[in-house]
Amino acid sequence: MEFYGLKTCDTCRKAIRELRQSGQEPTVIDVRDDGVPDAQIAQFLAAFGSDLVNRRSTTWRNLSEAERSRDPAALLAAYPTLMKRPVIVDNGAYFLGWGADVRAKLLG
Repeated sequence: MEFYGLKTCDTCRKAIRELRQSGQEPTVIDVRDDGVPDAQIAQFLAAFGSDLVNRRSTTWRNLSEAERSRDPAALLAAYPTLMKRPVIVDNGAYFLGWGADVRAKLLG
């Protein structure tokens, strides 16, 4: 299981804690510190489309209209913290966020 998020994100920390309590040990990738390869961003965009871009984030609000209109892949490569979090890859399945639906599937 690969877990893409931010170590400073409360939701990510909660998700990691709950996954570990359930006996899983995700490989944590901090999108700011470790980065996300372009190929992985492309896979995430294929799975989630424009939902992958967090339009409610502080980073988004600080972007100009010109920057906001950029291609999502280029935007996420330049500003990895714009990615909604967490993104979890488990046995080829992709999950976005830590809502009840994701928790039910991953925690059982």
